[in-house]
Formats: sequence, structure tokens, C-alpha cells
Amino acid sequence: DEALDRYLREGGMPGSYLYPSERARYRYIANVLDVLVLRDVEEKHGVRNKVQLERACDFLMDNIGNISSVSGIAAALDAAGTRVSVATLAQYLGFLCQAFAFYRVRRYDVGGKKYLASGDKYYLSDHAIRYAKLGTKKLDFGHVYENMVALELLRRGWEIYIGVLYKKEIDFVAIRRDERVYIQVSDDISRQETFEREVAPLLAIRDAYPKMLIARTKHEAVDYEGIKVVDLARWLMGEGSDVE
Repeated sequence: DEALDRYLREGGMPGSYLYPSERARYRYIANVLDVLVLRDVEEKHGVRNKVQLERACDFLMDNIGNISSVSGIAAALDAAGTRVSVATLAQYLGFLCQAFAFYRVRRYDVGGKKYLASGDKYYLSDHAIRYAKLGTKKLDFGHVYENMVALELLRRGWEIYIGVLYKKEIDFVAIRRDERVYIQVSDDISRQETFEREVAPLLAIRDAYPKMLIARTKHEAVDYEGIKVVDLARWLMGEGSDVE
């Protein structure tokens, strides 16, 4: 649990752990994004308006775990004072994903068993980049935990999608060859109403594939009506999970 708390704040970028203070680590992480990602993208693709690219990057960092569309992001940037065309913004988002700064995750209709064309989520390659660039005044635990799980699923070789069922969202549909797992992620399920809200989309799924709720429970995995409830720290360590 102590290791998870440190990972939550400082991320997993190995080079940052050579620095003695959190401030120095964040400075290193910010430089990695600015120099090794943004500058490389600008030079490789001939980006003329660096401010547009940086503002697009900031928006994605500030909205990890939120459904986004290119037109919606363009409108948000325009409202904040940075005008960029939808076509140019789509290129920028593609460049950032090609550079592995972000991972784009599409939506999947669980009932209709089809991929949806509109509305994606973007997950950051290391959530500490967000704190290094935007500050730590608001630690959005729920979305950061979701970002952790997304990256770990990818690391374990799963394809991931955002599930949609009867207008309810399932955080992840994880697919690997003939395997499939439905996953919800929550920062706190100590209140009964929160727990019921989190498991409701999983209970609505009628097929026989495994279902999981990953949260900070701080105890061993338990079963609830066929849903495995797993502690986040223990799941990251490979314990109590069908998703290995």
C-alpha cells in the first residue's frame, strides 16, 4: 500500500527515482515530455504552431479517463483561447499517440458487439507527467487509478476498449485472443451506494465472461454475485486476478 501511494504521486518513470526530492523528480519528468516527446514531434512532423500542440497535450492530460471527441476538444481549446482546426488537431492527437505519450482507447458496444466510431478516451503513458506539468493540487484518484489499470492491461498484452451497455459505461473490455474480461475501476467503494453503482453495469452483462471490480479495498479478493472484487495494489502485483 505504501508503494502504491508513492506510485500514485510519482509515477513509474525509472530515471525520476535518481532524484532526491519530489520537486526534482517532477522537473525531470516534465523535461522528458518537453524534450523527448513534444520537441521530437515538432521536429519530426514540422509542427509550426507549437502552442496548439502543447495545449492539446495539456487538455488530454487534464481529461484522462473522460470521453472525448476531436471536435469537442477543438471547441474546448477555442473557448480557452487557442483556436485550432479539427483536421489539424486530429493530426496532433495522432502524433502524440505515435510518440507513445498517450494511448487512444475506442468504445465498444457490449450488447451489439460492435465498435463505436465516436467518442474515445486517452490514457497517459505515465500519470506523473500530468502532475509534473499541471500540478498536484487536485489528485484525481479515480481517473489516475483508471490510467494505471489501462497501462497495466496493455503491458500484460490485452487489447482494451471502453464498454457501453444500455447507456451505462464499463471502464474496460479487455480482450486477448479468445479471452475477455469486463472491468470496473473505482477509488473508493466503502459506501454501499457507490459500490452498487460500480457493480450495476457489470451485473447487467449477460454473457459468461469474467467480471472484475478493481478498487482500493486493502484486503484480499472477494466474490460478489460472480464479480471478483480485487484490491488495486494486489492486482498490480498479480494477485487475485483473472487478468494476468
